Amino acid sequence: MKFAHMTHIWRKPGMTPAERWAQLWREVELADQLGYDYGFCVEHHASPRESWSPSPPLYVAGAAARTRQMRVGAMGWVAPFYDPLRVVEEIVALDNATGGRLEVGLVSGLQPDTFAPFKGDYAHRRERTIECYEVLKAACASPAGFTYQGAFHDYADVPLQMEPVQKPHPPVWLETRNPEQLSYLAREGINTGYVLYLPREDAARVYREYLRQWQAAGHPRKPNINYWTLIYVDETDERAWEIGGPSWTYAFTENQPLTRLAENRRRAGELNGARMLEHFTDIAYLREHQIGLIGSPETVAASLRHCAEEGLFNTLLGEFNFGYLSEEQVTRSLRLFAEEVMPRLREYEPY
Repeated sequence: MKFAHMTHIWRKPGMTPAERWAQLWREVELADQLGYDYGFCVEHHASPRESWSPSPPLYVAGAAARTRQMRVGAMGWVAPFYDPLRVVEEIVALDNATGGRLEVGLVSGLQPDTFAPFKGDYAHRRERTIECYEVLKAACASPAGFTYQGAFHDYADVPLQMEPVQKPHPPVWLETRNPEQLSYLAREGINTGYVLYLPREDAARVYREYLRQWQAAGHPRKPNINYWTLIYVDETDERAWEIGGPSWTYAFTENQPLTRLAENRRRAGELNGARMLEHFTDIAYLREHQIGLIGSPETVAASLRHCAEEGLFNTLLGEFNFGYLSEEQVTRSLRLFAEEVMPRLREYEPY
């Protein structure tokens, strides 16, 4: 398995945005020193009660300047908001600025209301995300001047300012559970992933088919499937839940309420997902169903192995800073996870 320090740069009680960003850079430096494989951020807009992370390039450049080993990226650029050429130019520049440590995550977007400020094309968000990748592939294959004609964008003999360091382009992840998109990703050799809002057993069904198609395509490596969740590790299970439980509840009532998402799942007939989201702040339910990684190092390691087997992922995106957690508590959790959990699962391969 591989492990990432993931951040929404969630708003925290009593902290200004400047203080929160300064705290984030200290976390990123520590994660690099402790041996985490990746550092990732999200891209969110017009959500002041939740995320202070509107710019993937800002995070990537700042994180790269403060790390030496960790690969850094976004999970990911909300591709339908932008002209793909703009995203491609940022990616290629950041690949050079990071010395070839860039990971490229692309996402289609989730809620229709987030598209409104950008006049975004919600109906064709998946197709536009695929087209963004195709423009990246075409541009990096012919950086002196590339031509591309797609359903939404056309380019004729457009040069890039520079070539990417990583060939043919930086590694790409496209976060989705859509079967049609996953078939495309399997053929193209693109990594994928999902979030804890989707029941792991439901996710595994679609990702088994993705893995089958990946193998049939004959790629020389296994794909990476990531899974984002919240993590808090302390000396004992009871202490971890005593501290981490209220912070979890704060995150999903104050930062990122899930009522609308639960309603959408129920309307779509996804009853398992709706039921899970409706219990997302019920601590007893969370513990029983192993939603989130909260506990002692031994418990978290065992739970993570179970979750990876059940949910079919080999890369963990861990959100360590959430709710009321103090910087001291976040730092202790980051250390305990790196020193006592990661070594137990480094050699583990769930597929």
